[in-house]
Amino acid sequence: MLAKVTGLHTSDGGVPKLPVEMLSITVDGCLGDRQNDLKHHGGRKKAVCILQQEIIDQLNLEGHPISAGTTGENILIQGIRVGDILPGTIVKFPNVELIITQDAPPCKTIKKSFYNDHFNALSHKKYPNITRWYAEVTIEGHIELNDPVEIIN
Repeated sequence: MLAKVTGLHTSDGGVPKLPVEMLSITVDGCLGDRQNDLKHHGGRKKAVCILQQEIIDQLNLEGHPISAGTTGENILIQGIRVGDILPGTIVKFPNVELIITQDAPPCKTIKKSFYNDHFNALSHKKYPNITRWYAEVTIEGHIELNDPVEIIN
């Protein structure tokens, strides 16, 4: 299966982030997106948040009501094996290039996406690679739904 973008999301602060058809990406983040907690989110090293559809699917099978945008991701991708994205991984889209900087530790603001508010189900520390990833922007541009995704380790 070709890896592709299956969701794009922004919000005026907080979660859930709502679907959009295109994201304009700058070194400072996604245009039209804002974070309420700038101590833990945003900035150039955390400009974009990525989640894999495979992780949502796995968590749904475990009984969690997580869905696209509910945990604050900007980009939802599908078709890359869980575990193939790590800090230092380059994520390429037709018009944008990102480099993964770190995992995005979960916090209580996303607890409604999880059975019994167990937001740590999305914790890289507790469950390696079952996480959202923060990325820095190395090439600015726009991303659209169904754009192909390539990773380079």
